[in-house]
Amino acid sequence: MEAKIPCLDLYQQNQSVKAEMFSLFEKVYDASAFSGGPFVEQFEKDFSAFCGTKFAVGVNNGTTALHLAMLALGIGAGDEVIIPANTFIATAWGVTHAGATPVFVDCHPDTWEIDASKIEAAITPKTKAVIGVHLYGQPFDIYAVQAICKKHKLFLVEDAAQAQGAMYDGKRIGGFGEMACFSFYPGKNLGACGEAGGITTNHEGYYKKLLSLRNHGSTVRYYHDEIGFNMRMGGLEGASLQIKLKYLAGWNERRRAIAARYQREMKNPAVKLQAQPANTASIYHLFVVTTEYRDGMIKFLNEKDIFPGLHYPVPCHLQKAYADLGYTLGQFPQAEYLAAHCLSLPMFAEMTDAEVGRVIEAVNAYKS
Repeated sequence: MEAKIPCLDLYQQNQSVKAEMFSLFEKVYDASAFSGGPFVEQFEKDFSAFCGTKFAVGVNNGTTALHLAMLALGIGAGDEVIIPANTFIATAWGVTHAGATPVFVDCHPDTWEIDASKIEAAITPKTKAVIGVHLYGQPFDIYAVQAICKKHKLFLVEDAAQAQGAMYDGKRIGGFGEMACFSFYPGKNLGACGEAGGITTNHEGYYKKLLSLRNHGSTVRYYHDEIGFNMRMGGLEGASLQIKLKYLAGWNERRRAIAARYQREMKNPAVKLQAQPANTASIYHLFVVTTEYRDGMIKFLNEKDIFPGLHYPVPCHLQKAYADLGYTLGQFPQAEYLAAHCLSLPMFAEMTDAEVGRVIEAVNAYKS
């Protein structure tokens, strides 16, 4: 019997850096630097350098990053922020937690990223920003969205939760908008040992605002200049990210090699692959395909001990949490099609060539 191939396997990666990780954890423990502190600060310096931005701010998760980015931009009650309908729900939470209203738009039928041609029709006098999502690790059409934001004097925020190290026009994402928001959830390409998130920016004013907001509205201990939050990154999380960041580029390259083989050798006409524009380089946080025969393919793959995932089976505008916004089935047909037909094939840097071959062979063998 062959070994099971999961959609994601964190064990192998964590074992590969365990000794190095635990050695640094001892230093965190000895320094009692568990909330913020020097290990978080070092990661922030390292990550801003990695992204090519002036500043990075560590926070407690990616949802917080989106929330605080909205607040730093002054977005709140009565404002609207345009986001894609096909994204993880946290993109919308960031807007809602700030008191603003998410306004959904459809995705491009081939790249599955936010469709820039749909944005202008959604702009109203209340619109303050656009959040573009680098979904699955694939950058959205940044220049097209930037142009719209410039024309209408809107802020641009990158939701880079799935895209640590992805490239657009030869440059790592993270500095194209006012801010970029990252998740370091354990399953991400750069995942902490615990919950964590971050924000990059080239604007010193936003940077200082974020530092205050994450720390009870305070820059001097016990003096609180605004309503703030307890949203700091933990020291152990910062230390774990310091270690993993050193290996991220290599891990991303392995994912690209796996994706290239998938793209080259998968020949089943029942499967459609995500389009990859020539000026982008995805990090393949997820390798998503669509098929008209999803249930049958899942069953077939499971029988061969291959276990794909679903990202995401319900688009944001049809989630019960946003029923009060009045969106209905059929408004965003591309996002709805993607949700109903998407399938995430196994993708992690530690996959062996043999495992990649097994997935390809199984997908090609499926008969609709």
